[in-house]
Amino acid sequence: MSIISRRSFILAATAVGAVALAGTMAFAELPKLAQKDTYKVGFAQTESNNPWRIAQTESMKAEAEKLGYQFVYTDAAGSAAKQVADVNSMIAQGVDIIFLAPREEKPLIPAVMAAKKAGIPVILLDRNVDQSLAKAGEDYVTFIGSDFIEEGKRVAEWLAKNANGKSKIIELEGTTGSSPANDRKKGFDEAITAAGGFTIVASQTGDFARDKGRQVAEALLQAHPDADVIYAHNDEMAIGAIAAIEAAGKVPGKDILVLSIDGGKEAVQAVVDGKINAVVECNPRFGPKAYETLARYAKGDAIEPWVINTDKFYDPSNAAAELANAY
Repeated sequence: MSIISRRSFILAATAVGAVALAGTMAFAELPKLAQKDTYKVGFAQTESNNPWRIAQTESMKAEAEKLGYQFVYTDAAGSAAKQVADVNSMIAQGVDIIFLAPREEKPLIPAVMAAKKAGIPVILLDRNVDQSLAKAGEDYVTFIGSDFIEEGKRVAEWLAKNANGKSKIIELEGTTGSSPANDRKKGFDEAITAAGGFTIVASQTGDFARDKGRQVAEALLQAHPDADVIYAHNDEMAIGAIAAIEAAGKVPGKDILVLSIDGGKEAVQAVVDGKINAVVECNPRFGPKAYETLARYAKGDAIEPWVINTDKFYDPSNAAAELANAY
């Protein structure tokens, strides 16, 4: 090969490489969202079996109607597989953007990637996906939600200050593999271990469901009759645990402290009634923040990878006064 032909070969190879790299970079970019007067928005909900989810859906729908947007809604009924199918259906319907509340961190990755490939931006609501498999700003726009680790930590910090000698904890975990369950456990377990003097005698999933929470609490109270604290990852399981405590002939809130996360009206009322001792709110009213983020993205603003929802805290000092504001 001559010097000239070698040089031409190298230049050609470099050009091909640059095109390939450009293609890779283009694929890595997020789909754009045009500025329009109205949008066809999809909301892929994970389930509707509790007040928190219902409040979230109502907020998303009400805000869409207020803005004059077409609202395409699906309910996965607690199935990650159905939720993936729901997102694929929205892609087929040609929505402008998809709001996704992923049931689990890993199984919803294909849905996120399918939307990206179809040129439809995705905003995650209240639950995240596995960060090692998909990233904000690259595969989806952002995650809007609470700081679940901080929620668990706040419960532990309250308990450390108000335990009055109670120290044996039953933990009712949320849906296995979901980001709130993972993070609420991490935040609580680390903070309560750091506080010292406490033991988590049992930790088992109640799948964020009231009846499952009751059943698990009943079994764990029988196995650990000396347990004197129940920490539930959500209100539904906490309310189920109250029934289990009463069935065991004990007084919830006194014989056994009950701690929860979500802050629905029924749980805040239980704080007023003395059956739940403290609740960290997980704000379900996503509508205003979600559509504000949509507008910012369409405008071309840089969106932070995590848009944080702020959460209240309820205990006997403020529950009665705040009851009317709870969802």
